This record gives sequence, C-alpha cells and structure tokens, in this order.
Amino acid sequence: MGRNIRKRRSSMATKAVAASAALALGGGGLIWANFYASAHESNSGQNETKASTAGAQVATISCPDVGQKLTNVPNGAKQGVATELANLDKQITEAYARLASTRQAQAGDSGFVQNAITGPLKEKRAATIDRIRINVQRSGGQFNNSLSQLAACTTQGANTNAGQAGNGQQNNGGQQQNGQNNGQNNNGQQQNGGQNNGGQQNNGGQQNNGNNGQNNGQNNGQQQNGQGGNGPAAADFVDITKVQGNAQLGVGQNGLPANGNSGSKGTFTSNCGTNGNDNHNTDNVIVAPGVTNGAHHLHDYVGNQNNDAFASDQDLANGGTSCQNQGDKSSYFWPVLRIQDGSQDFDQNNDGGGKEGNVGKILQPAQAQLKFVGNKKGNVVAMPTALRIITGDAKAFVNGNANANVNWSCTGFENKVQLKEQYPICPQGSQVVRTTNFQSCWDGKNIDSANHRTHVAFVQGDGTCGNGFQAIPQLQVRLVYNVPAPKLQNGTVVNPYAVDTFPENLHKPVTDHNDFINFFSTNLMNTMVNCINTGKNCK
Repeated sequence: MGRNIRKRRSSMATKAVAASAALALGGGGLIWANFYASAHESNSGQNETKASTAGAQVATISCPDVGQKLTNVPNGAKQGVATELANLDKQITEAYARLASTRQAQAGDSGFVQNAITGPLKEKRAATIDRIRINVQRSGGQFNNSLSQLAACTTQGANTNAGQAGNGQQNNGGQQQNGQNNGQNNNGQQQNGGQNNGGQQNNGGQQNNGNNGQNNGQNNGQQQNGQGGNGPAAADFVDITKVQGNAQLGVGQNGLPANGNSGSKGTFTSNCGTNGNDNHNTDNVIVAPGVTNGAHHLHDYVGNQNNDAFASDQDLANGGTSCQNQGDKSSYFWPVLRIQDGSQDFDQNNDGGGKEGNVGKILQPAQAQLKFVGNKKGNVVAMPTALRIITGDAKAFVNGNANANVNWSCTGFENKVQLKEQYPICPQGSQVVRTTNFQSCWDGKNIDSANHRTHVAFVQGDGTCGNGFQAIPQLQVRLVYNVPAPKLQNGTVVNPYAVDTFPENLHKPVTDHNDFINFFSTNLMNTMVNCINTGKNCK
C-alpha cells in the first residue's frame, strides 16, 4: 500500500558524521550538549561511531501522556481524537528539536527553556486537549475535565527514567548505591549522583561517582549521545557476562508468561519471516489511524502486508501475508533495531527516520519466532477478529514503567538474565534477543479501547485473569539479531545499536514495544485453540 516502504536499503558509510546540538535532526539532539560524533575507519576497516560530551547534562522533554488517560471515546469522535493525539506527539517532537537547537541561548538565559520552549508548548497542548474535549462532547461522550491539567511539560535528565523498571538495572551486581561505583562496572550510569534541576545538573555538569574523582570505569561527566545526537549513551549498555542472574520476563506483572506445566499446555507457531522484503513505515494504525508518521519511528512488519495508517479492517482482511500458513493474515509489527556505525539507511532524510534522530543501518532479524501459548490455569478461548493489542510503551522513559514490557538478553543467557533498562553486550558467538509476552486476558467484548489497553490485560501472578476477563492464546514474540558487539571505551560506546523511538525518548531500551492485530481465519483460529487446549504443538 501507499505508505509501506519496500525500497532496497542503501547503506552508505560516511567518513565523518559531525553534529552539534544545534543540528537537531528535526527531532533529535540534546540540550546543553557540546556534541561531536565521528565515524572513522578502525584498523579492521570498519566504520565506527562514538560521541561524548564533556561537562554537559543531557535532557529531554517530558509530557503527561494524554492518550493513556482516555477512558471513553465515542465512535464518532475516534478519528478526530486520534488526529489530536498525534498533534500532541508532533508538538513534543518540535519542542525537543528546539531544545537541541538553542544551546547558546539557554546558556545565556536561565529562563529561556521555560519562556521559549515549555511555556509555548503548554499553550499548544492546552488548545489541543480542548479540541479533544470538543470532539468527545460533540459525539455525546463524557470528557474528564482533569485532562486539561495535563498540558504542562517539564525537562527531564537523560539518566532519569520517570519510573525505574524493577530488576532493570542489573549491572554492578544488581546494586545501585547512591551513585557510587564501588569498583564495579557501572559504565558511566549516573544514579542519584546528580539531580535533575530543570534539566540541569547540580554539580556543575560533572558526574559525581562518589569515588573521589577516580574513574573506575566511569566517564566523569562525559556522556555518549549516539550517531543521531539523541542516544543511546554508554550507560545504556552492559556486558551481559558481568550481570548477576535475574531471568524474570516482563516488568512487574507485565509480560509474565501465561503458560506453565498445567492447564492448556499446547502451542501454535506461525512462521511469517523476518521482513526480508523490507516492509516498513512510520505509521501506527492502532494508536494513530489516518495519521502519516504517527509513530515517529520505523516499524518492521511481518504477516499482513497491507498495514499502514489508512488501512481499514477490510483492507487488512483482504491483504496478502508473509506467513507460510495463508490463513494467518494477522499483522505483527515492532520498532526496527539499528546499528549506529556511521552508516545511513534509506530513510536518513525522512520523517520518523534520520530527521527525527532514528539513524544508522537497519538490522533485519535473523529469527522472528511468533508462538501462541495457553494458560496454566485452564483452557483458552478464541481471539475475536481484528483484536488489537499493543504491549510495552514506546514512551516509557518519560511516562514511567506502568505499561513497560521489555526483555533484552543474549542467546545462551536467556534463562539467566533479562535486562529492562540496558542493552546487552553479548560475548562472541552470542546473539541479541528481544522477547515480548503479550496480554492474554480479554474482556470478552471489545477489540480495542480508548487508550488501546483496557480491553486486554496481563495474567495475574498466579496465572488467572482478573475482573471477569477470559483467557486467550498468549502471543510470545522472540526476535534474534546478529549484532556486532559495541565497545565501551572511556565513558563512550563505539558502534552502539538501538531500537527506534520517539525522539525525546533517547533510544532507551525500556521503550521497546510490540503490536498485534488478529486476522487469523476462523478455521485457523479454531485450530490454534484446539491445539493449545489439547496439549499439542502445532504449526
């Protein structure tokens, strides 16, 4: 379809990629950062990208997520509300770019950020939220007036997650001791060593390790900012061989496996390829239908080949599929993974790509495993056609972890370590793994909800579905990548990899997410349910 991009990638190595925060890249860039990124040839002839800032605090824009607070949007208001929510995202992207391009003005005026960036942003957001109110009320719906209080935004330090994911920061033996390194590998990560005061660091821009100025693997104020100027940073990586074992999947109860040694123990696997035909776009038909570049980052698509912002359910039902079993026309999509080695891909000058800080060479998964499993407490029921599920939160770095669902690991370590807030550096011969367990409890009525979440839920700790919800097959997605191992050097990371994000979320690992729209044929869905409930392993 029109917005699906099926271009052969042109990966273009550059001799030098130089950027200051003033470049902004349309959506990337970092405040208070005197930033320079270089790509150069190493002894092996490979291109490398690394960057650092000296005495600089990196910050981003943090705004309340209005869409997650919506509880009831009448059918007649859905398109108008989706458009206005997309406008809110666009406003944040523009404000973030302005943060990046006004470094000198900020240095000379302590009130510049409030007066020129967050203040005007609040006014724009207030007007947009009011248009959402008008859309809802015109269609006979009830608008929660407290949403009007969500207009104001703040700046947030790049090392300050709005809500730390449990078990997510597992370097230095899983301990974080008030910013102290204690001689262990904290890779420059700042923990309680510098508070975020309006995006500035209260220790004059220097990271206080609590080590009397000793380096011990830290970078003493140097922060690596990635090829696009908006991450990832050295602190976003950890050598997985140095991590204390903790193999819990998901964040809290989000993403717990629903299956076990009892109940419905069967499986159904759908083989839909690894997007070898380069089916990409920066849309999200679930969250932003009818809005071009509604995701502000690039997705891989497997399964249904007709998914873009303008695809109707009929378009999807009539679409082709990359799945071997042609009865599976479901759409499976996730943000692409890129290596930032100084090279460029086909979208370097596109919205949602290089213009918004999503840069580097796109990596095709070596494996994409799509498996549906049962529930350890009993049988599952069929998913309804066109059921939409989003899992994880693309804005978790600024939203906090209420909806986060993320797991990073390496082959050979998946039963030992699952990372939430750091990307793994895998040893030689090991591959990077992204694993996602979807919500598998359904309200029995709706294929979507106002915030795209409340019609489905994760299983509870004991495997049951609460609130009268019904157990449905749980989709478990496992993506495996051949990624050249990044190198941590003096507080910088050489040739990092990162998931595509909204630009203000700085390519943080915790923002990983996954999307699914069910278009199994009725016959094949019934086959799946039968396989799962009778303990068979089917394909």
